[in-house]
Amino acid sequence: MVNVLFTHSYFLHFDPKQLQTGMPYPPLATLYAAAVLREAGYNVSLYDVQFSKSPQDILPSLNAFKPRFFVVYDDAFNYLSKMCLTNMRDAACAMIKRAKEQNCTVIISSSDATDHAEHYLNTGADAVIVGEAEQTLLEYIRFSEANTQTDPSAISGLIYKTREGKVHKTAPRQVLKDLDQLPLPAWDLVKIEPYRETWLKHHGYFSLNFVTTRGCPYKCNWCAKPIYGNRYNSHAPERVVEQIADLQKRFGFTHIWFADDIFGLKPDWLRRFAEHCRLTNTKVKYKIQSRADLLLEEDNIRHLADSGCDTVWMGAESGSQKILDAMDKGTKVEQIYEATRLLKKNGIKVALFLQLGYSGETIHDIQLTLKMVKDLLPDDLGISVSYPLPGTKFYESVKAQLSSKSNWTDSDDLDLMFQSTYKPEFYKRLQRYIHHRYRMWMGLQNGQDFITGKKRGLAALKQFLSVPKNSLKSGIEKHHLKKLEPDAAASL
Repeated sequence: MVNVLFTHSYFLHFDPKQLQTGMPYPPLATLYAAAVLREAGYNVSLYDVQFSKSPQDILPSLNAFKPRFFVVYDDAFNYLSKMCLTNMRDAACAMIKRAKEQNCTVIISSSDATDHAEHYLNTGADAVIVGEAEQTLLEYIRFSEANTQTDPSAISGLIYKTREGKVHKTAPRQVLKDLDQLPLPAWDLVKIEPYRETWLKHHGYFSLNFVTTRGCPYKCNWCAKPIYGNRYNSHAPERVVEQIADLQKRFGFTHIWFADDIFGLKPDWLRRFAEHCRLTNTKVKYKIQSRADLLLEEDNIRHLADSGCDTVWMGAESGSQKILDAMDKGTKVEQIYEATRLLKKNGIKVALFLQLGYSGETIHDIQLTLKMVKDLLPDDLGISVSYPLPGTKFYESVKAQLSSKSNWTDSDDLDLMFQSTYKPEFYKRLQRYIHHRYRMWMGLQNGQDFITGKKRGLAALKQFLSVPKNSLKSGIEKHHLKKLEPDAAASL
């Protein structure tokens, strides 16, 4: 039996912000690929680098397992992998070099390798997989086993070097339409205890990741989709519920992150999912990602609430309609307000993703975003700056402005790598300013709710007591903003 060793390139210790946050998830896409190869008769193993401190930690597994094939297969469902962080690129290349020293055939599937295929091939990778990777991986390994003297030009979804040393890209791989033909992820390959311990230590509960779909049909012009593209295909809701029930018994999690780009796009899917949860008595809180325009039908929101949805992360991006239109977002600011109202009405927490620094954004647009945050007071807030990724319309519009740095080092880098309205440091400070203002507003609201009896418990009281601290910190950030951009900061 041929040995295939899987790994991925996300090292938690190379991302200080995420290490401190303490919300690690197993490499789900990697587990799907491992299951496909095992079903095809290969002997698979996984070295999960999530908690490793060095790419050299792969050596004992290489020496003990002696794989013929070494596969760096990133979790394409996790936004951290999609960010193409240079710390992880360097780690992946270091592991590739170690595997080549062991005479392995090396294959890589990742968003970053799709964007920088030649770099990975020059490092030693034999092939880079582009797009949905399970079938391409299986075909390439079978091709390599045959010891053929020809190039793998007939395999779709591949980038490799020809015998003449030229980089060649084959025809695109068509995505799977029937996701349920895939075997269940190879969860037995993961050491689940470090994940459980980290979650319990930082948050007091254990969350696990699932996906119900692949792809996203929307065309926001800053969003890169190098793996699953613009197609949208779903697992049957009944199959998803069965997986949840089975893994709950095995792992004891009490919370789920559905890592779909868009969860529950099809209304009937949500109804069937909620119904099957009820019929099987499957109860678990979960969080999802969605869009404002998909959260305007109250029946659909009730299905979410009935099936256990605890939090919806909404891609709001901006409180300015001008910026939303420039992004080709396809949503309206008033839809963000209405979706928030409906979610809160049905007992679902609302979290907003915001994006600062998009081309053409002015201080007036920023003021509108601040107003939206204050008006809506979401339960959580995620703020980033616009990040040009290859393959997007946004990247093409700013690539001439990019310097030698075209990727962030880690997820807290937040370096604005193109020329926007204000200095890059202004946006870093602005992100902190908004966070502190938001926490101050939340504290004031919680204090009012505590006094009037709408809320009880220490959490609300603690938030109220944090108001002076956050007021002071926002004042300090505004002072720095005034030094950087006096006229703009005066309007905040």
